[in-house]
Amino acid sequence: MAQRRRVDPHELRGALAALAGWLDGDTAAPTREELARAVRLSLHALAQLAPGATVEVRIPPFAAVQCVAGPRHTRGTPPNVVETTPRTWLELATARLTWPAALAEGRLTASGPRADLSRWLPLV
Repeated sequence: MAQRRRVDPHELRGALAALAGWLDGDTAAPTREELARAVRLSLHALAQLAPGATVEVRIPPFAAVQCVAGPRHTRGTPPNVVETTPRTWLELATARLTWPAALAEGRLTASGPRADLSRWLPLV
């Protein structure tokens, strides 16, 4: 398996800081490139914090990663899947939204016994 470069914490903070106004509802939506960069960096940071291949985290249309130690999934639909929108993901990553609130509000889907990522959130 190819080795991914480690996410620089300063780079991650910068990408998220660039979207802070939008996440707080104070500014217009970011460009697609800014949004994609923040989502990808934050997902790769999650994969570094929780290495493994038990849970697949999907943030369409930008990225998906496998993370969390445990039984490795290799074929078909993974038994543990988390999926949400880019905005909801970034709100979780930046402590603007909690995992229980996102679930209660129907802002994310988390299926499978290992799909609770609250242990690793927020990322910054």
